[in-house]
Amino acid sequence: MTNTSGTIGDPQAGSDTAPLRAKSGWIIALGVVYLIAGFIALGSVAMATVASVLIVGVMMIIAGVAEVFSAFQIKNWGKFLLWALLGVLYILAGFVTFQNPLLAAVLLTLILGAALVASGIMRIFLAFSMKRETPWIWVALSGVITLLLGLLILVRWPVSSLYILGLFLGIDLIMAGAGWIGIGFGLRRAR
Repeated sequence: MTNTSGTIGDPQAGSDTAPLRAKSGWIIALGVVYLIAGFIALGSVAMATVASVLIVGVMMIIAGVAEVFSAFQIKNWGKFLLWALLGVLYILAGFVTFQNPLLAAVLLTLILGAALVASGIMRIFLAFSMKRETPWIWVALSGVITLLLGLLILVRWPVSSLYILGLFLGIDLIMAGAGWIGIGFGLRRAR
């Protein structure tokens, strides 16, 4: 059997993680912070939804400013106006999220639900088109779960807008925290 990763039997392979092993306690602490933030988000999903919408608003403003700045780098007036207009629209949309975060949550939840439905349908289609391949059932199962999740969001929309983004944020933070804690303890064991 050949070793394709090059880590087993290679004495130099462990030296790449030596700096991380020295900081495993900090990595575990980071994971704990993520876990706490995730449980706080799950404890108040409406506030977590508003917080996530405000973060999206900040990112839209930053992207809009960058787009406007990039527009000035273009020599063609037609393209300059298009890029500048797109940047201004991003900035305006970002400020709208601050003016009315619940409306922004409603729109973002609708977009999320529709994207999950579309993604689920595409995965199911992909799974049945690769039926001769071995793992097609897992792709199909993933597509069905994604489709059902999107449909659940859309069926409960706009009510789901109050909690779905916060719920996803909380779950994501908990999963990331568990991942960091696992990595930290794995590094500690490798010492």
